[in-house]
Amino acid sequence: MRIATWNVNSITARLPRLLAWLESSGTDVLCVQETKCTLEQFPAEALREAGYEAAVNATGRWNGVALLSRVGLTDVVTGLPDGPDYEGVQEPRAISATCGGVRVWSVYVPNGREVDHDHYAYKLRWLEALRQAVAADAAGTLPFAVLGDFNIAPADEDVWDPAVFVGATHVTPAEREALATLREAGLSDVVPRPLKYDHPYTYWDYRQLSFPKNKGMRIDLVYGNAPFAGAVKDSYVDREERKGKGASDHAPVVVDLDV
Repeated sequence: MRIATWNVNSITARLPRLLAWLESSGTDVLCVQETKCTLEQFPAEALREAGYEAAVNATGRWNGVALLSRVGLTDVVTGLPDGPDYEGVQEPRAISATCGGVRVWSVYVPNGREVDHDHYAYKLRWLEALRQAVAADAAGTLPFAVLGDFNIAPADEDVWDPAVFVGATHVTPAEREALATLREAGLSDVVPRPLKYDHPYTYWDYRQLSFPKNKGMRIDLVYGNAPFAGAVKDSYVDREERKGKGASDHAPVVVDLDV
């Protein structure tokens, strides 16, 4: 089975590329983040014609997550159980389902904005709620993984220049400790191959020629339990999909499982 995660940065704007990539990559299950659409705008029919069922948690604006599967889609849970609100609303940042015998979550962790911003405190609360929500699945016998845009680089080597990020979100000790606590629930970091250069960055800003200069970050992560991690045959960042006109600022992370 081939499972992937991809922050598409608007599924409607990226739909032609997404459909072409699903066909060329042979992906069975895709975790999507930043759909930037309402449920009514979500291209379910086009994906159905391509052979994919969809489960969606989206309300428009800049958030939204989805699961696309051609190997079944059952036991869907929309949202983060007991997740915190931000400005009175639980943002659409999580969805989970069982696909072909593998339990997966697609998550879009809050950005945090700035360290002294309310959104940063919300981010830490959200990560704690995620840890509590996945604990039972992480400890289970079914292959299970949380995949998505975590908006955190786990270590200094996961950013192109740590000095540039001093005092900024995505690299703070509290955020990294939240990731470590999540892993302690029984999950391990499935680190992909980079295909080019020496580190598997997954995100490059659109500005200042960040992509051609490889000024990237590894913030799109795959955290799997022991049955999932033990079934991994290969994993890589599809850097080619970051190239060209109309690309997302994130590249897909692909995991091949022997299940």
